[in-house]
Amino acid sequence: MTDSRPAAALRALHRPGDPLILPNAWDAGSARAVAAAGFPAVATSSAAVAESLGHADGEATPVAEMLDAVARVVRSVPVPVTADLERGYGLRPAELVERLLATGAVGCNIEDSDPRTHQLYDAGEQADLLAGIRAAARDAGVDLVLNARVDVHLRAAGPPEGRLAEAVRRARRYRAAGADCVYPILLADPEQIRALVAEVDAPVNVLARAGMPGPAELAALGVARVSFGSGLYAAARARTVEMLASIRAGDEAFREEAR
Repeated sequence: MTDSRPAAALRALHRPGDPLILPNAWDAGSARAVAAAGFPAVATSSAAVAESLGHADGEATPVAEMLDAVARVVRSVPVPVTADLERGYGLRPAELVERLLATGAVGCNIEDSDPRTHQLYDAGEQADLLAGIRAAARDAGVDLVLNARVDVHLRAAGPPEGRLAEAVRRARRYRAAGADCVYPILLADPEQIRALVAEVDAPVNVLARAGMPGPAELAALGVARVSFGSGLYAAARARTVEMLASIRAGDEAFREEAR
């Protein structure tokens, strides 16, 4: 039987009104920085990991490379790790759970649109996948924190006036299938976030980005988890580009800064 305490600790951090903040990591170094800054858990970003490994997002990364990257993150930090696994890289639930367990991660994100075509899957089909993952974890004696991403707003599916209702419908279905948390990615309007939190009996994860409510407002809306996706990786990359330009230009100020 696998030690269930790290997964239980991660699950307990999902507190509506006092959200778990997850600045997503992409390698061992960034994961160590997140943990050293005092964050109680680490999440990976599939997009950031993919790009750091030389691949595109959208399940273009060979699954072995993605899982090896997750394992390096787990080994580098003393806190629970949850992995962004897109839609599972085509693995059957039992194999997905087995290989995730081998990394040492205790949670994962699973999205409900095709990473390649960007089309939403049928909610029933997605619920079956989530239920299969939950059952495989149970059969393996593994406690797994399952975060079900809802891509209605990301994919601009259907008329705008119907998207919240569809996100709620899917979130409820995924919760019933065994998800611990639901993640309506790109849902940004404060009143719609409040409405979804009220209508779904599950901790709600939102993506932090420009134009979003800040952490205090998200807490007041009842959000239980805040992710940064590939935002930190993009910021680090942008800063690197600036530094390289300064080095190339022979910038005296940069040389002073680098000392």
